[in-house]
Amino acid sequence: MTEENKIYQELTALMLLIQKLRAPDGCPWDRKQKPQDIGKYILEEAYEVIESLEANDQQAIAEELGDLLFQILFLAQMGEESGTYSLDRIMAGIRGKMIRRHPHIFGDIKIKTVEEVKENWQQIKKTERDAKSNETGLFSSIPRSLPALKRAQKITATAAVYGFDWPSTSDVLKKLQEELNEFYTALNNNDQNNIEEELGDLIFTVVNLSRFVKVDSETALSKTTNKFLQRFAYITGQLANRGITLEQATLSEMDELWEETKTKGI
Repeated sequence: MTEENKIYQELTALMLLIQKLRAPDGCPWDRKQKPQDIGKYILEEAYEVIESLEANDQQAIAEELGDLLFQILFLAQMGEESGTYSLDRIMAGIRGKMIRRHPHIFGDIKIKTVEEVKENWQQIKKTERDAKSNETGLFSSIPRSLPALKRAQKITATAAVYGFDWPSTSDVLKKLQEELNEFYTALNNNDQNNIEEELGDLIFTVVNLSRFVKVDSETALSKTTNKFLQRFAYITGQLANRGITLEQATLSEMDELWEETKTKGI
């Protein structure tokens, strides 16, 4: 059996399984699910895929990808039942989109570098957006359900394609300092509403800075949060070895252990 036939066979078997679960005599829980429910599960499974990738756990990656694929196919089956979309239309649509967005592979466009590929990709997306913008709006394709950092970065990247952007990284840094000064002023005035607004502006500018230095802000913050958890776990463990609870520990003791994590590369 060829690899293509094996993939087709497994995909067919999985779709038949989902159809059985959704059948009138199938699983009551699976039959009760609505597309909105599956959307929530897709998001959860996607985060679990990301966690397994960050941990570089190959077994977990395969398992979590399977969980994510199942939810996607489950949602595709719901579309088939309602007649609104189907797996074949979904696959044909994404295949066409990828061909359209890779003219240097499937067309006669000459592109040599990764940067040129990314620039051309953004221009193609701009053309696609322009065709829809009169009806749906420029940012309508960016889901509101995205995490705030991810959504902000996508929105600013879209605006940048149309020229609404800073000329350079140094200009973003100047804006960051400006927003930081405004945040200090809000703090000094003890204006809670203004503090929230200025903090939002500050974070939004940092997201723009992330885009300029080609870093995904969501990924960067996630890695930093995980690093904090690892270091705090070390602090907790070392304190326990000394017979000290977190409640009993002084700030200087915890700070000392925190610095120790840096020397140990945690």
